[in-house]
Amino acid sequence: MSKVAFLVASEGIERVELTDPWQAVKDAGHEPVLLSPEPGEVQTFDHLDKAATQAVDVVVSDAAVGDYAALVLPGGVANPDALRLDEDAVGFVKEFMGSGKPVAAICHAPWTLIEADVVRGKRLTSWPSLQTDIRNAGGEWVDEEVVTSDNLITSRKPDDIPAFNKAVVAALAG
Repeated sequence: MSKVAFLVASEGIERVELTDPWQAVKDAGHEPVLLSPEPGEVQTFDHLDKAATQAVDVVVSDAAVGDYAALVLPGGVANPDALRLDEDAVGFVKEFMGSGKPVAAICHAPWTLIEADVVRGKRLTSWPSLQTDIRNAGGEWVDEEVVTSDNLITSRKPDDIPAFNKAVVAALAG
């Protein structure tokens, strides 16, 4: 059983983009671990409405890339926008991408990848409003359900979660 890091800010996380991949990773026999810049709990949302909270397992500044087999970045508009302002979170994402291990990002989560300067030369998808940001950062944006480019897995929105989960679990299986 390997550990899979889920990195989120303290609020603004799209609930299903955290809980559904979390369950898929768990069902595949891996241990999901919630990382965040702050200890305590994180607040998820169903679009703009508050949903459940979830306890943080590890503060990202205390996390080591070597402890995890993969990294999942859930979306929600406010979540990656807050993460990209946190140096430890951005550094962790940059180091993880450099490790060659799977990194999976859905919806607005590629904003954190852009901040980490790791999309250049990659083919990826996201929520449509990020396409200009991705292109400006040197990535190739495409409108597809799930895209794998080297160690990066991306999807556009909650409707893509089944394909996203399948790609994440397949990457963990090798």
